Amino acid sequence: MGWQKKVLRVDLTKGSCEPEPLNMDWAAAYLGERGLATKYLWENMDPKADPMGPDNVLIFATGPLTGTMASTSGRYAVITKGPLTGAIACSNSGGKFGAELKFAGYDLLIIQGVASEPVYLHIVDEQVEIVPAGELWGKTVWETEEWIKAKHQNPLLKVASIGVAGERGVRFACIINDLHRAAGRSGVGAVMGSKNLKAVAVYGTIGVTVDDPKRFMAVVRETHALLAENDGRKELTELGTNAMIDSMQAFGSLPTRNFHEVQFEGVSKINPEAMEKVTPGGHRNLLANKACFGCTIACGRIAHIDETHFTIVNRPKYRHASGGLEYETAYAFGPLLGIDDIDALTFASFLMNEHGMDPISFGGTLASAMELYEMGVITDKDTDGVALKFGNAEALTVMAEKTGKYEGFGQVLGLGSKLLCEKYGHPELSMTVKGQEFAGYDSRALQGMGLGFATSNRGACHLKHDVFTQDMEDQTGQGKAKPCKDSQDLISMVDSTGLCLFTMAAWGVEEFQQQIDAACAGDWTVERLLEIGERVWNLERLFNLRAGLTAADDSLPKRLLEVPAPSGTAKGQVAELDIMLPEYYQLRGWTPEGVPSSETLDRLQLQG
Repeated sequence: MGWQKKVLRVDLTKGSCEPEPLNMDWAAAYLGERGLATKYLWENMDPKADPMGPDNVLIFATGPLTGTMASTSGRYAVITKGPLTGAIACSNSGGKFGAELKFAGYDLLIIQGVASEPVYLHIVDEQVEIVPAGELWGKTVWETEEWIKAKHQNPLLKVASIGVAGERGVRFACIINDLHRAAGRSGVGAVMGSKNLKAVAVYGTIGVTVDDPKRFMAVVRETHALLAENDGRKELTELGTNAMIDSMQAFGSLPTRNFHEVQFEGVSKINPEAMEKVTPGGHRNLLANKACFGCTIACGRIAHIDETHFTIVNRPKYRHASGGLEYETAYAFGPLLGIDDIDALTFASFLMNEHGMDPISFGGTLASAMELYEMGVITDKDTDGVALKFGNAEALTVMAEKTGKYEGFGQVLGLGSKLLCEKYGHPELSMTVKGQEFAGYDSRALQGMGLGFATSNRGACHLKHDVFTQDMEDQTGQGKAKPCKDSQDLISMVDSTGLCLFTMAAWGVEEFQQQIDAACAGDWTVERLLEIGERVWNLERLFNLRAGLTAADDSLPKRLLEVPAPSGTAKGQVAELDIMLPEYYQLRGWTPEGVPSSETLDRLQLQG
């Protein structure tokens, strides 16, 4: 039937773990994963609650296609109120954890309250226990996963956990599963830490059923074939997401040195070609690619560091293979900081996985700190003697470790760039929306991307809309509101299926509709699914409005709105948000103040 029709509700304050039936009326209206969890969050907490307080709710959510034969069916999402933004957080991850949670029989894991001492959850089908985690508190993600598997003598357990960054409330701490896959943005790991929850370990044997197995398998064969033949899929397989760094460099939309520039002279040293290059000493950064559960794309990179590099000399524990550079990590540690040392970038990426931190937000925060340092606002006395200059690879690696361990100036970096820049009296240097740092796309060249950043419900995010084709064809803001709005609705639906957005390289809404219609009982039309996507987007908006956000939060940093792009295809342009935003509100059926109208709420069967 797609859904397992069961929710696991854990109250850490009471120490209780109780299964309950999935609300199938909500499933019919919100589908699963992102959408369904948003509805449960809305119904189970006050959006005004402190993100780090006991009343915040943390939801691990799968979709109806998670764990099936559909390609990329390993996705799950973590939905909560994010401490980085004060807005709704929806952080999506791959790997194998999501499928395992589904195999154990659960569509959603809802975590409430706060444990009186550190604990972790151990789930084996219907057997659920809250286990003391005092021995694990203070350990890294890598140590935690190894310890739990050894403790339960089960190497097949799938583990999602936090490091010290999550324990200590680093506002961009993430939840790492399968050692290097992440529910990465908005600080969901800090919420987990605030609940004294170190990890969730799950092993399932129940499996997943679909409504019409014969038709589902036929559709899956067809959609697999479409992916196999698609050039976009082939590029992701062969080059990974870091192929984007060359495209953004050429276009002039690669944020460099905290968005002062839009092109980086060191790209050739950190791009996919550099990852595959063999050094005179015989070292090659990239070892292989890797796929998540059920994935026929395999965009993941597995890399290692040259044993002579300063980061791992006399540190043998890092002389192994782990998650390699993806585009957002390469951008955030490379151009954004002015660094072209591929091994330093890879080492910092390892640290993000080991300690559980979002590389985009860490890189953005460090970039703002580097600008403050070069202005003389902060000094060596503040930074533990480390010269936070753009281009300093050692500064990147030292500060990544300090932040992960919550030591020294790392505690200040753990605030995120918005609070850090406010602390030092220069809020304009924080390149964020709603407090969340930018992904690697400059909004002066990619105008529709800028509108998507400004209106994203979880803060600056490149994964909740897709206006890329239109932006590459036209550098103005004209006509960008509709594709932005439409793609936001489509992606909200795709995020609710349990599949990966990268399948959109080959699939349109019809391919998702066919798989959902075969897997789930009932009549699932394209129109119904797109309406679900729109409903999800608007419910997220209602959550944010009730949390205290307003239309003023749908904005971009002054640097993008007022300082023209210095080079590239959009040289001389600024972000034209003033042109796009009013049209966007109108298309959404919102008031000029950005509030969904009563007509829109009625049409989508929502209540404000």
